Amino acid sequence: MKTWIKWLLLVTLSVWSDICLGDVIDVTQRGAKGDAVTDNTEPIQKAVDECAQKGGGIVLVPSGTYLIRPIELKSNVNLHLEAGAVLLGSTNLSDYDEAFPIKDGTMNQSSGLLYARGQENISLTGLGVVDGQGGSPTFQFGNDADGGPKRPKLIYLVECKGITVQDLTLRNSAYWVQHYEKCEDVIIRGVKVFSHCNYNNDGLDIDAKNAIISDCYIDVEDDAICFKSDHADFCENITVTNCVVASNCNAIKFGTASHGGFRNVAVSNCVVRRAAEDNIRHWSKQLEHISADVTVISGIAIEMVDGGIADGITISNVSMRDVQTPIFIRLGDRNRTFRKEGGVLKNVNIGNIVARAESLITGSITGVENSCVENVFIHDVQIEYPGGGTKAMVSVPVPEVSKDYPENRMFGNTLPAAGFYVRHAKNIRFHNIRVNAFQPDERPLFLLDDVKDTSIDRCSGKNIADFIVVNKSREVEINGEPFDK
Repeated sequence: MKTWIKWLLLVTLSVWSDICLGDVIDVTQRGAKGDAVTDNTEPIQKAVDECAQKGGGIVLVPSGTYLIRPIELKSNVNLHLEAGAVLLGSTNLSDYDEAFPIKDGTMNQSSGLLYARGQENISLTGLGVVDGQGGSPTFQFGNDADGGPKRPKLIYLVECKGITVQDLTLRNSAYWVQHYEKCEDVIIRGVKVFSHCNYNNDGLDIDAKNAIISDCYIDVEDDAICFKSDHADFCENITVTNCVVASNCNAIKFGTASHGGFRNVAVSNCVVRRAAEDNIRHWSKQLEHISADVTVISGIAIEMVDGGIADGITISNVSMRDVQTPIFIRLGDRNRTFRKEGGVLKNVNIGNIVARAESLITGSITGVENSCVENVFIHDVQIEYPGGGTKAMVSVPVPEVSKDYPENRMFGNTLPAAGFYVRHAKNIRFHNIRVNAFQPDERPLFLLDDVKDTSIDRCSGKNIADFIVVNKSREVEINGEPFDK
């Protein structure tokens, strides 16, 4: 045998052993049939259980289409889908009723096609596909906020440690595509997500500690990458890098679930663009002043509205197109869950952003009357947009709506600034912000309302009438000099 072939075999065997020590069980040897018709739940579940009982192993799914009901993942087991393998989710809603056992007298919010609770060292790998058939009439109940039966996610892991999800394609979820809730030590790498078949098709929802997300391609109907905090614990110590994300909602989002909070999170080297499909939103028909048929709501959205704490978020090197609003930062007061004194949003650094916007809903940083956004540094940002804002838009009152669902349009179809609108905030820094309007815009580049200790340095706007309007604000500096009204 040639030396390079031996080397390749040794490397392959080494990789497989690193993924999961133990037996390799081909599910077809346990009776599974990849004919897209046979219910393969029992043979695949038996293979998973057998590997777990032996202390670990690889459950191998070869090429073929395997219809399944929910599969419970187990510790030290790698479910590996070869290229050409498809796990096809059942469209019978009742099949998902008992995917999670009752805990503390309540059921989980929803179920999952591939699910686990309290397991360790779980791996989902390979070049195969998980398809939830979420476009089936069985799952069409509209937006989940309106109630109705709970739809399943493709992957739903709760209180698990040591998770690896790599190289899979995830598509057509009935609900969120993947959700990692109260998990630790998570690696998600090279995953491809496409889901435009239902409401609430989030691409990746992460509520975890110690996670690395990299090299993913996500194209979805709802939020693409969404940090969540549904518990008292922080969602923390997370990096996201080298991802391409497309969405008809928000691309990179913190919240809205923000009960515990977010801490020590870094997002870098990502691209944001329009979704490949728009089957539900059609923003250009719903909102005024939208200049493209398909748009992302916000490229970056940080939304703290449930009494949690956001402290230490850095976002850098993001290129975005087709967005309504490049940067949306909101501290609200919708639901104080674990802290009586209300939420905190501080220590945010956003830099090296290039954006093409398609609306007059500009970037914003807003708190509420009794809670200020603190310590935000936005620097090295280039934004271009169609322009066309009017002087009348500057005088339109911006509602407080402190308890409303946070979204860029919560204040209306326009904002009174062409670059950034800032209200109820302190220690805000802008450096090297350049905004280019293609048509004249009569709004100021910045509008500050109830803002303390703010500096604006080396910022400029093209085809923008004024530089700054200041209302009820103090300690404002422009290029190192105190601002004189």
